[in-house]
Amino acid sequence: MNLLELFGKQTVRDINRPYIIAEAGVNHEGSMDTAKRLIDEAKEGGSDAIKFQTYKAETIASKNSPAYWDTKKEPTESQYKLFKKHDKFWKSEFVELKKHCDEAGIEFLSTPFDVEAADFLNDLMPVFKISSSDLTNKPFIKHICKYGKPVILSTGASYLYEIEEAVSWIENKEVQYALLHCVLNYPTDDKNAHLGMIKILKKKFPDKIIGYSDHTLPKDMKTLEVATLLGARIIEKHFTHDKNLPGNDHYHAMDKNDLQLFNAQLDRIFELIGKESVGSRSNENLSRKNARRSLVANRGIQVGETLSYDDLTWKRPASGISPKLIDDVIGRLTTERIEEDEILKWGKLK
Repeated sequence: MNLLELFGKQTVRDINRPYIIAEAGVNHEGSMDTAKRLIDEAKEGGSDAIKFQTYKAETIASKNSPAYWDTKKEPTESQYKLFKKHDKFWKSEFVELKKHCDEAGIEFLSTPFDVEAADFLNDLMPVFKISSSDLTNKPFIKHICKYGKPVILSTGASYLYEIEEAVSWIENKEVQYALLHCVLNYPTDDKNAHLGMIKILKKKFPDKIIGYSDHTLPKDMKTLEVATLLGARIIEKHFTHDKNLPGNDHYHAMDKNDLQLFNAQLDRIFELIGKESVGSRSNENLSRKNARRSLVANRGIQVGETLSYDDLTWKRPASGISPKLIDDVIGRLTTERIEEDEILKWGKLK
C-alpha cells in the first residue's frame, strides 16, 4: 500500500499493519552513494517509504540557535553549524534520489523546511511531511496546503490546543491529514515515550490517521510494536546504515536489521490477531466434537419411561443430544432401553 492508498482507505480495524517510514534525514551526510545505500537497505528491511530532510542552514536556523539534542552524542552546540554540515543536497540530488527510490520500489519522501524546498519537492512526492518543529509555523503550513496534497504532521513538544490550531489551518484548506505522536527529545527514554498519546489522538480525531514518530533507542523494537498495538497506522523512525557512527541521528536510529526484526514481530502480531470475526475455526473441529458435552443417562431407563431432570446429567463427548436442548428432552418417552452412562440420541426418544 502506498500513502495515497492509505489516505483513501477507511479504517476497518482498530489495529492495522502500519505503513513504515524509514527516516533517513541527513544520515547520508552529503554522500549520494550513502543515500542510495540507505534507500536500498530500507527497502531490504521492509520499509514502505524512505524520508529525507531538505533544508538550507540559512533558512532553518539563526546563527546563534542552541542545540536541543544530546551533546554527548552530537557535540555541535549550534543548530546552524550542525545544519550547515548536512545541507548540501538540493533539487538535483533529490530528483536523483526519487529516481533511485522508484527503481528500488520504495516510496520517496522528504520533509521540506522552507518554501523553496517545498516547491520543488511538490513535483516528487504524493504527500507532504511537516516536522514537529513547524507545527506552529502557520504561514508555512498554509503554503504547503496550497498544493492540495495530504499532509502528515508530527506533534512533538505540543499541547493539544496547539495541535488543534495547526489542524484548523489544514482543514481550512480542505486538505487531508494524518497526525503522528512524537516526543521531540533525542534520544527519548522509554519512560518518556508517552505512547498513550496515540489513544488520545485517536479519540480526539477519530476519523483521521494517527501514527507515531519514534526517537527512542531501537533496542528490541518493542516501542514500535506497542505503538502498533495502540493503533498507530503510520510508524516513522530514524534510519541509518551504521548505528555506531558518531553524531547527528545515527545513535538513536534503527538499521536494516532492526527493520527486519520489527517486520518479523509484525508478522507474529497479525498472525496472532487473525481475522476480526467471531466463529469456530476449522482447527477447533475436534474440540467441538470431543470437548463439549452431551446429555447422559444417570441410571438405567426402561422403555416407555418419561424422562425427568433427575434422570439426566451431561458429559463429554458431544456426540449426542446437546445439554442446551435439555428442556426439549424432559417429559419425552423412551422408545428403547437406555443404559446407565449412555449418551442420549434422538432415536431412542418419542
